[in-house]
Amino acid sequence: MARYSQNSNTPSAEDRALDRFTELMIDKIKSIDHDWEKPWFTEGALVWPRNLHGRRYNGGNALMLMLHAEKEGYRLPVWCTFNSIQRDLNPQQKGSEEREAVHVLKGEKSFPVFLTTFTVIDKDTKERIPWEDYKKLSNDEKKQYNVYPKNQVFNVFNVAQTNLQQVRPELYAKLEEQCVVKLPEQKGDVFSFPVIDAMIENDAWVCPIRPEQQDRAYYSVSKDHIVVPTKEQFVDGESFYGTLLHEMTHSTGASSRLGRLKACTFGDDNYAREELVAELGSALICQQNGVQKHVKGDSAAYLKSWLKELEESPDFIRTVMSDVKKATAVINYRMQEVSQQLENGQTVQPYSEEQAVFDPTLVPEEVPFKETPKVENREEEEIAAMELPRGCRR
Repeated sequence: MARYSQNSNTPSAEDRALDRFTELMIDKIKSIDHDWEKPWFTEGALVWPRNLHGRRYNGGNALMLMLHAEKEGYRLPVWCTFNSIQRDLNPQQKGSEEREAVHVLKGEKSFPVFLTTFTVIDKDTKERIPWEDYKKLSNDEKKQYNVYPKNQVFNVFNVAQTNLQQVRPELYAKLEEQCVVKLPEQKGDVFSFPVIDAMIENDAWVCPIRPEQQDRAYYSVSKDHIVVPTKEQFVDGESFYGTLLHEMTHSTGASSRLGRLKACTFGDDNYAREELVAELGSALICQQNGVQKHVKGDSAAYLKSWLKELEESPDFIRTVMSDVKKATAVINYRMQEVSQQLENGQTVQPYSEEQAVFDPTLVPEEVPFKETPKVENREEEEIAAMELPRGCRR
């Protein structure tokens, strides 16, 4: 396997983390290659990974933590650093009865996650200000500062790697309650996904979604819209929503959003890479919402291409994870907005470009793009399914 460090004898913490991520992804794709109708995550797998305080990990970290948890058979998606175990699970209690401390079990090994930190420096005085203070500045005030992102590696343990269940059973039970998978509503034999349904009906996604009685699912780059077969054409609701979320992930890559898509031809390397981003992005969103996501039939043709890139290209996993993180952040952000409107009994508002005019550094994990004017006269290929989507009746 390709090493990420220029000096293979002394790989950095980031290099070692990327190697582990690559190995996990290779194992997963190989397992699907042997049976490509397997879902990305097995039925009953964990909900979105989080820390002890309930804060969710972002897309790339979440993907790898779920793959790792699935491989190791962990039941709870709760992770903690060595320091957080000492700080949060073993607080000093003056005058109270001493109890056994929570600790990592002997022989257990940690798993790496990435945390992006930002250094903010005044262009003139060269003084630094805290990131939290920078976020409170107006857009004009922010122009006075340079922002430098930096990836740091932290090592985490799953709660199953500690003695938490034995010494703090009440806390462990509480975590179990908080991590119950919430399944979509089921009307008869078909899943209903109210947030996605509302986005379709009210044009609340970043581009129009058009369910039509036909046999192709695709995102058109030139027309900036999504076309999918109707839900009734699929064998179940999960297949419909999984296919739609795949195309929604593609649509985040438009030049007016994340700028990920380039003119590409069905079957070339750029197309294959974009298919992996769409597959992983939609699988993560599905998993977060209790929906099983299978590999799209046409995407299965790229399994060997993905394996080759993972094994030969040092930067492949890094850039794919970055794109998956940004794409899922866009989808989650819009879903949360619509969900909030539904919960408040409000009429779901159509999406407008004004809603997306955000400073991308303001909330980097939630609003990862700034809308730019669309280029109308382009002749780009559709990011499309070239055959009937999996689970769709002719």
